[in-house]
Amino acid sequence: MEILASKNSHLNYKDVELAVKSLLEQMSQSLATGQRIEIRGFGSFSLHYRPPRVGRNPKTGEAVALSSKYVPHFKPGKEMRERVNESRATTPIKSADNGN
Repeated sequence: MEILASKNSHLNYKDVELAVKSLLEQMSQSLATGQRIEIRGFGSFSLHYRPPRVGRNPKTGEAVALSSKYVPHFKPGKEMRERVNESRATTPIKSADNGN
């Protein structure tokens, strides 16, 4: 949000923060009610069903029954995929951990 506010100096940081939080809250509410969200040129968000399955406790290796659930899914739009692929040809990928 700091980058967004700094690039738009006419906007107050708190206003940018409120706008972003409001947008994310509305998107969360829409997904929670089963609605699909499409942002043209960016991509779409929807829910994918995960059936019940048997998982493993990573510490003990013990089998654990996992119930079914819905998980958020993002599918990038054509414009987003093209922009990302074009930028990858000239810019190395940086790790979020150490900035490399």
